[in-house]
Amino acid sequence: MEQIREYFEKTLKLTDRDWQIFSSKLIRKEFPKKHVLLALGQVEDSLSFIETGITRFYIPKEENDLTFAFVFDNNFVSGYDSFLTQTRSTYQIETLTKTTLWKLSHSDLQDIYKETDIGHAIGRQASEELFLKKSKRELSLLNETAEKRYLNLFAEQPHLIQHIPLKYIASYIGVTPQALSRIRKRIY
Repeated sequence: MEQIREYFEKTLKLTDRDWQIFSSKLIRKEFPKKHVLLALGQVEDSLSFIETGITRFYIPKEENDLTFAFVFDNNFVSGYDSFLTQTRSTYQIETLTKTTLWKLSHSDLQDIYKETDIGHAIGRQASEELFLKKSKRELSLLNETAEKRYLNLFAEQPHLIQHIPLKYIASYIGVTPQALSRIRKRIY
């Protein structure tokens, strides 16, 4: 839980009272590898912080799922569009490794907004992080080669990327597994 406070205190100063209210709403949960955190058609009710683990966002397809995001340790994870609008998700989120989350429900977040001085800043920081990652991903798809996207992913989390199956990485960078194999041969 202290990881979350440290995360916020990089840019915000939390009072002990605000932290007490916020942290009292967090629920720690552990999930096994390959656990679906958010199913297609389900409404997202949690904004979660990854203590440890890796998650994958994807659109299930008959032949090959379309992976469009990975989220690693010390980051927020949520089907945030579904969370904000309280509508059904059009994608799924699953764990790729054993994952420990600190979960905050939608209704508890609303209470934090009302009860604390810092609540809105905390919510804004979490939403800005999720927005910036989404924007970075979109720009990467428009401006970079698949090889560059692969190298960027590897640079971001070199110690964790080994836990992601290559077929998911290939889907994420927008190539076939065979094309990813050729990219990897050129690089290494």
